[in-house]
Amino acid sequence: MELLLPAVLNGLTTGAIYAVVALGLTLIYGVLHIVNFAHGSLLMLALYAVYFLHAATGIDPYAALPILAVGFFALGYVIQRLVVQPVSHGKDQNILMATLGIAIVIDNGALALWSSNTRTIDLPYAFDVVEVLGAFIPLPKAIGFFAALGIAGVLWIAIQRTDLGRAIRAVAKERQGARLVGIRVEHIYAMCFGLGTACVAAAACLLLPTFYVTPQVGYAFVLVAFTTVVLGGMGSFPGALVGGLLLGVVEAVAGLYLGESLGQIGIFVIFILVLLFRPTGLFGAKAA
Repeated sequence: MELLLPAVLNGLTTGAIYAVVALGLTLIYGVLHIVNFAHGSLLMLALYAVYFLHAATGIDPYAALPILAVGFFALGYVIQRLVVQPVSHGKDQNILMATLGIAIVIDNGALALWSSNTRTIDLPYAFDVVEVLGAFIPLPKAIGFFAALGIAGVLWIAIQRTDLGRAIRAVAKERQGARLVGIRVEHIYAMCFGLGTACVAAAACLLLPTFYVTPQVGYAFVLVAFTTVVLGGMGSFPGALVGGLLLGVVEAVAGLYLGESLGQIGIFVIFILVLLFRPTGLFGAKAA
């Protein structure tokens, strides 16, 4: 029991990052109704962007968050308008193939440019800890937890309270009806893809102080993100947040009892159970 509380708290801090990655994925699914296979590759690209920006300028990853979020929002917008949309021809299967092709190009380009060497950054506070309920949590993970909750809150308010958010929800529910009332559906598609890509950039800024980057690093995160989206409910914002936190705790507790290298077994057990007994997820299959 003395080890269980720290494991749960560390799981919550990790799960909050999973939730941010999953929020971008569920936003894209909720509106475009497709699974973005390039999501993990874009996360990897964002991690490299954080690394090289820090190496070139010394800027702290947390301070780089707004810069990279804006930059990757623009990247996602351009990818959707100039690559995904032109090749889709109105067919979802074409979009899936386009995102898969983008992922292959990004992964192999990163491998060719930067090799498979592991890269990390050294920060003066990387090994600082804070005490929570008698458990010691690494300071970067605590910062990442509250920042992730803040990002989720801002994104939820934007979707619920702004004109853009109303347009996104209208397109998610009925794209033809939205088009008839004057909403530029293709623009909203690109905005959602951009926001989803900005989420992975934000997650990269929160991850790298305690993590590493290689060209293959996105694979594990995108699998967890898919599981989070399915667990919470496809297209559900609250589901993505709760699912991410839950999976973070499951991974940490499973790692405690089975060993760190086997921690993700718990995540995929949850995934199978959800598919068997509640395929709509905890919050149902509803659009964001």
